[in-house]
Amino acid sequence: MQIEQCLHTAILVSNLEQADRFYGEILGLAKVERSLKFSGSWYQVGTYQIHLIVAPSVPFTTQNPEKLGRNPHIAFAVSDLDAAKQRLLAHNCPIQMSASGRATLFTQDPDGNIIELSQLSG
Repeated sequence: MQIEQCLHTAILVSNLEQADRFYGEILGLAKVERSLKFSGSWYQVGTYQIHLIVAPSVPFTTQNPEKLGRNPHIAFAVSDLDAAKQRLLAHNCPIQMSASGRATLFTQDPDGNIIELSQLSG
């Protein structure tokens, strides 16, 4: 078997309106049309997609709240980490800077799913 590329990640959310606000408005991801017959939203990131799927409850428990990066998470590259941090803070999103000193921060969506934002250069 040879895996050629990653296509998407499915993230469970309990409230689609709140999740759409976080992923679409706050993170600024581009929403794409979908034709499936269950509640959810799709977002495009380059050739990759994030699938938000509505579930009655989201069974996520943070195992290590002091170091969010040591929990299940999804990571995105950003061009300006400070601008991303300021945008998240302006929307009252939780922020945790990387303990390693890398140009990286962690935040959480309304259901507690952890998002890593890393500045790769600059």
